[in-house]
Amino acid sequence: MWILRGNDQTAGKTLTLRMMPGTARTLGRGPQANFIVEAPLVSRLHCRFVAEGPESLEVEDLGSTNGTWVNGGRVDRTALAHGDRVRVGELELTVERL
Repeated sequence: MWILRGNDQTAGKTLTLRMMPGTARTLGRGPQANFIVEAPLVSRLHCRFVAEGPESLEVEDLGSTNGTWVNGGRVDRTALAHGDRVRVGELELTVERL
């Protein structure tokens, strides 16, 4: 299982997003997103996380205005590893593999 943890400064709470192997989940502000966050500069449908197996997690930008960033670099799609930092708008998530 993969976990993405971050702090939602707008809501003042900690976020914990869980990804089981074989799942794909979207993140954004809109109601069609699987993970809905109210964070500045996040698009309605910002990015998609894909956990193809227990050892594989990828993030894909979905044409967001402000981009998806991993460890300080803008990405279209990339593999993630334990400890990576994913930033969408002003929200930063840390990747953990359990």
